[in-house]
Amino acid sequence: MLDIQEISDRLEIQDLLVAYSTAIDSRDFDALNEIFVDDAYIDLTAFGGNAGKLAEIQEWLAQSLAQFPAFQHLVANPDIRIDGDRATGRVMCLNTIAIPVEAGDPRVAFLGMWYLDEYVRTPQGWRIARRGQEASWTQGLSEAAAPRPDSGTS
Repeated sequence: MLDIQEISDRLEIQDLLVAYSTAIDSRDFDALNEIFVDDAYIDLTAFGGNAGKLAEIQEWLAQSLAQFPAFQHLVANPDIRIDGDRATGRVMCLNTIAIPVEAGDPRVAFLGMWYLDEYVRTPQGWRIARRGQEASWTQGLSEAAAPRPDSGTS
């Protein structure tokens, strides 16, 4: 049976997961300062992204995500293992991405993945100390980048 401290810890960590998705989807990359520890290491290379310390990743996200009109991160099934002031998590994510085309509505692609996290309790509450990705599947990624037959592009 979970005690009140573990329930509180789990809820706080789950709030971090939602806060991360909200920050990314709203392009509020400064908000990541309240989600990660200062020296966090983030590895987003599973789908061709970048890896590095928090400040590097914030800059990379701002630049690389500017090309997309919209995206949404849906996180679910958090498998959180707490051990005192440290914890690990494997969290499912469905990332839907609108990919612009020359004419017409954007195309949509989907990425299925897991976040592989390490969390640490700080005086400000739980924070992510390390985040990686494990790719599961993609749908429409290559098709989304291809021109539409009716768009007049080659």
